[in-house]
Amino acid sequence: MQSPKRLQNVFVVAERPAELHHFYESALGLTLKFRDQDRWIQYGVGNTSVALACREEAAPASSGVVMVFEVEDFMQAHERITAAGGEVLGMRDMGSHGAVLSLRDPEGNIVQLFKRQGTPTP
Repeated sequence: MQSPKRLQNVFVVAERPAELHHFYESALGLTLKFRDQDRWIQYGVGNTSVALACREEAAPASSGVVMVFEVEDFMQAHERITAAGGEVLGMRDMGSHGAVLSLRDPEGNIVQLFKRQGTPTP
């Protein structure tokens, strides 16, 4: 498995995404990039994204902040994650958007690997 290409996204698991949207837009001046009602609200920040996600959309994370790293593929990811003391939680195919592999680091934090559609899967 190669090193991630970039930090693709960071998202906050939000109990009330619409209210937080008002805060991030008004207080921080973030510019809306994409919105799926109150499920996923995404802002462009430099060459990455920051998003607010409802609990359902954020699963398996239930709170906190999640880093999403863009990778070319998921080859050998399971072996490397478990060998380093982490846990693979599963993969979500998002069709034309790509796929996300969710994992838990040794301290219990949720991290995700994202690959665009059309790149190899294990």
